[in-house]
Amino acid sequence: MVELGPGVRAAIDRHGVADYPEECCGVLVGRVEGGVRRVDEAVPLVNARPDERRRRFLITPAEYRAAEQAADARGLVLIGFYHSHPDHPARPSEYDREHALPWHSYLVLAVAAGRAGECTSWVLSDDRSAFVAEELHGLREA
Repeated sequence: MVELGPGVRAAIDRHGVADYPEECCGVLVGRVEGGVRRVDEAVPLVNARPDERRRRFLITPAEYRAAEQAADARGLVLIGFYHSHPDHPARPSEYDREHALPWHSYLVLAVAAGRAGECTSWVLSDDRSAFVAEELHGLREA
């Protein structure tokens, strides 16, 4: 299960809308407690993909390493990643599966006509054959 802390969903939505019609991307930072992944912060990153940015994103190894080190310095962990799907459902693509790592959570935000929509979370199976939907809490803030 993934639990989004206060302001996390709003931050992801803002990033997805700001980068529309291209895909946005970022990392999810927080803690793992009793099997629950608690996301304290969504850290926006630059989509480093040189082409096809409407359908693909790229986080460079240097950005990944820097994000992981920044989280570690604060006593947190890099729980996973988020990215948007402009004018497509909040479901991971085959391309997403081919480039994912087991254990991490992958949040996908649908952005349709410049408006944030459904947000879902997925984890890659250990054999890398498929994504499995994760229960996601904290989608609507009071």
